[in-house]
Amino acid sequence: MKTKLTLIPIFLLITLTLSAQRHILSVPELPGYVTLKCDFHMHTVFSDGNVWPNQRVGEAWRDGLDAIAITDHIEYQPHKQYIPVDHSAAWKIASPIAADYNIILVKGSEITRKMPPGHLNALFITEPDSLVKDDFMKAVEAAVAQGAFIEWNHPGWKSQQPDGIPRMYDVHRELIAKGWLHGIEYYNDVEYYPLVMDMCRDNQLAIMGNSDVHGVISEEFAAPVYSHRPMTLVFAKERTMESLKEAMFARRTAVWYGDNLAAPEELAAPLFQSVITAGIPFRDDGKRIWFELSNTSDIPMKLSGGPEGAPATLTVPAHGMVVVRADRKFLAQPVTYAVDNIITGSNNVLKVEISPAKK
Repeated sequence: MKTKLTLIPIFLLITLTLSAQRHILSVPELPGYVTLKCDFHMHTVFSDGNVWPNQRVGEAWRDGLDAIAITDHIEYQPHKQYIPVDHSAAWKIASPIAADYNIILVKGSEITRKMPPGHLNALFITEPDSLVKDDFMKAVEAAVAQGAFIEWNHPGWKSQQPDGIPRMYDVHRELIAKGWLHGIEYYNDVEYYPLVMDMCRDNQLAIMGNSDVHGVISEEFAAPVYSHRPMTLVFAKERTMESLKEAMFARRTAVWYGDNLAAPEELAAPLFQSVITAGIPFRDDGKRIWFELSNTSDIPMKLSGGPEGAPATLTVPAHGMVVVRADRKFLAQPVTYAVDNIITGSNNVLKVEISPAKK
């Protein structure tokens, strides 16, 4: 996201060894699709990051990701007195390593301008040098001509938007009218921007979430504060570059950050249903029933607003279960809850109905 002040490091080009164990992530699924765990915004020494490109591949493999994009800045090259400017260098270095470890490496660059328009990532490009243009719209046009997916980065970043509130400017509306803006970061680094959910809904754009990592990922998102890096979940037909791109343009995306999932309303319900299962009542005393509610994902589900005769709140832990005790009337009608950590709009969360399984 941001231009960060760093000491100039001494770099050693070391053969990538993946000695650490890969973290297998269990996340909600969209029926009929493959869930790809992705980070489409990160930097290396070829702009203002302070790691070599192959480290980004190793980090992604260990973190359980399926796809990444290294998006070094086009206009900002603070290490150029030490490292020659080559806008394809990170791709050239990381691409063969990504292929060896089954990481889909999306070729991308960050177009870096003052607000408006701010910073935008151009993903799935082929020739980043063509983005070197003084005219912002010409730079975006060059990316779109290559089939780029254009993502507006950190729209509420206080260095460019001092009140922290993202807002559309005329240039963004022009990009949307031309079909040249395809997604907006709802989550970036350690910040999230609730209004982006509404912007994406109202303008038919994909919801995105990325690390914008500049340093070592395990240091910037260290346990116990963080259990994982923020990421975009993309629901693709297959685990391929082509399917990944199709899914993003079709807006089949969600964002996983901390214990939260941000998703469009139409995706949120099936995602919840893919990991939460209600069991058959194992006890019935004539007035109340007891049944188990289980969760197969890494995301605890936090339920609130339960009706009279059922628990007011419930947390179904990650890879765990809770026992629900409710009035017997809920054999014939569902228990309704708000899922506080599945966000569907700036002031909205997912509403669900839960019914115990039938014998």
